[in-house]
Amino acid sequence: MRRKRSETGLADSSVRWRLMLASTTMLFVELALIRWTGANVVHLSYFSNFILLGSFLGIGIGFLIPAERGQWLKRWTPAPLALLVVLVRAYPVQVRQSSEQVIYFTAVKTTGFPEWVTLPAIFLLTAVIMAGIGKITADLFRRLPSLDAYRYDLLGSIIGSASFALLSWLRAPSVVWGVLAAAALLILGGRRNTLLYGIPLTAMVVALFMETTNGISWSPYYKIQLKASRSATRAYGISANGVPHQSIMPLPALLQQNSPYRQAYDRTPHNPHKRVLVIGAGNGNDVAVALTRGAARVDAVEIDPRLQQIGAQLHPAKPYADPRVHVHIDDGRAFLERTNAKYDLVVLALPDSLTLVSGASNLRLESYLFTRQAFEAAREHLTPHGAFAMYNYYRKSWLIDRFAGTLDDVYGHAPCMTTFNKNAAVLVAGMTTADQSCERVWQPSGAVPAAATDDHPFPYLLHRDIPTLYLGALGAILLVTIFSVRLTGVRIRRTLRYADMFLLGAAFMLLETKNVIGFALYFGTTWLVNALVFIGVLLAVLAAVEVRRRMLRVNQPLLQLLLFGTLAVAWIVPADAVLSLPFAGRLAAAIALAFAPIFCANLIFSDRLASAPDPTSAFGANLLGALTGGTLEYLALVTGYQALLLLVAALYLGACLAMRFTGRGQGGPTTRSPEESVALRN
Repeated sequence: MRRKRSETGLADSSVRWRLMLASTTMLFVELALIRWTGANVVHLSYFSNFILLGSFLGIGIGFLIPAERGQWLKRWTPAPLALLVVLVRAYPVQVRQSSEQVIYFTAVKTTGFPEWVTLPAIFLLTAVIMAGIGKITADLFRRLPSLDAYRYDLLGSIIGSASFALLSWLRAPSVVWGVLAAAALLILGGRRNTLLYGIPLTAMVVALFMETTNGISWSPYYKIQLKASRSATRAYGISANGVPHQSIMPLPALLQQNSPYRQAYDRTPHNPHKRVLVIGAGNGNDVAVALTRGAARVDAVEIDPRLQQIGAQLHPAKPYADPRVHVHIDDGRAFLERTNAKYDLVVLALPDSLTLVSGASNLRLESYLFTRQAFEAAREHLTPHGAFAMYNYYRKSWLIDRFAGTLDDVYGHAPCMTTFNKNAAVLVAGMTTADQSCERVWQPSGAVPAAATDDHPFPYLLHRDIPTLYLGALGAILLVTIFSVRLTGVRIRRTLRYADMFLLGAAFMLLETKNVIGFALYFGTTWLVNALVFIGVLLAVLAAVEVRRRMLRVNQPLLQLLLFGTLAVAWIVPADAVLSLPFAGRLAAAIALAFAPIFCANLIFSDRLASAPDPTSAFGANLLGALTGGTLEYLALVTGYQALLLLVAALYLGACLAMRFTGRGQGGPTTRSPEESVALRN
């Protein structure tokens, strides 16, 4: 009897470790797909949340398929992954975008299919990839008590997220990601599937290796390609994610009469320009110009360490080698909120990114630099006769009007405007009109769009609406989702009993997105902040599971009251109140506001999961709910992010009401099931 119990314990231990590996692999592959497809499919980095939604669909289907079905999906798991990598490498794909409602910074004339065809196709292929890994994970998940399984699933997710963050920090090439994913999948596939897994995974690694040997380097944000130029006006061209992004230019070209780089200085002739802040320093062009204009100190802020490194190595003027230059690898808005320095000139130097902050949001890396509050923060760091300058190829006259109109409101007078080519403009605003010398003062070309704000940080969106480009792609994705669920034979009626779990998933996804956005505002849109927030969310969920596993009785009404109370506090406290706090206080407030509702919500979720007759199907319904929450995030384009908390509260309220029809949440405390008691003793 003792020997049998020992064998059972060893078997359970093996399942736990395999479940953790499967969950690690699942999250690692999901993050790798978001990064790699965004880097190789031109413009897809603007739509990385579609990859996330496809992942949720695939994992959800993997969990909803009954244990006795879908074994073929496990056997062929690596095939669609290898197919995606090989096809994208062999036949470059582009997301053709054209919209008058939203701007995408690019110098590429796209061909290919329209976005409403390309995005659903990539979405579907992602779902197929993740469905196989999801099925492997689900079959291990159902072999353990529900909370024990969820615990190891979370541990695996934390390891997967931390592992990919580490690779980002090391700037590891994509072939390293592929080797690690292939090794994990080979272990999960077992000896019987060595050949079936080995062939496609080898093809995938070879394709990624060929990419790595083609002069490609990786930053935490982009796939970067550097090309030498024979042009007299530039030494090197830098492409990011397949799109021309920056040019390293010699000083004579930077200082030409019609160069935008010198306009901030020409329009402020009485400014001493002794202390200069350059946000978006990149390869160092603006830093080099500031030094030639006599700057005694230049603070160069650049979010991407690889772009700065390239400039330090290759820029002919060697601006980063000058002792007057102080480099800050940081988000520009976060630097403004943290520093106490005053500057004669603050320059926003071409800060246009080609990617989103997170796969779960529509926020771009530079979005918080172009809000009214950001312009006000920059003004607070100017000397009494200082000036602010910004320039870019804005592409649309309404975008120039938006930024110039915001500067007019903040500084109390219209800025100088110098235009180059078509809709390329430099805007310069002095502290007073005497601090700027304009050849031309900005005048609106039409109705001036409202300023972007920290709550609605979408400067490239003309109106508060959801562009038809997004609506078309989301509609196609909805059809793909319905078709996929029906095709796999998932019984919709059977999952209706987990409507509460579906709503919990949708609410949690929105809450997580809101928290990622909040931390990006408070501490910067850097990859590190994003990774730490995501890991922090997983740790908060794990803490809730551990607390639930140790509770003899669970009072659902009390937990629900705490949840809505913490959501109410998060709704009431304004973002500017948190931003006004010193760093330690801001961090404490951000953690409390973000993670308190997550902890309460996951106590409720863990209790519901423990009582579910089929925990694996319940978990699958929750993942499909997360997919729905990811699509609802687009409502922020209309309402702003703070209003999403109202939708989160409404979804949680719906989940609590639905629980009353499933035998949970009927006003009384619940007790631990026998299987939970055994798991806890173990």
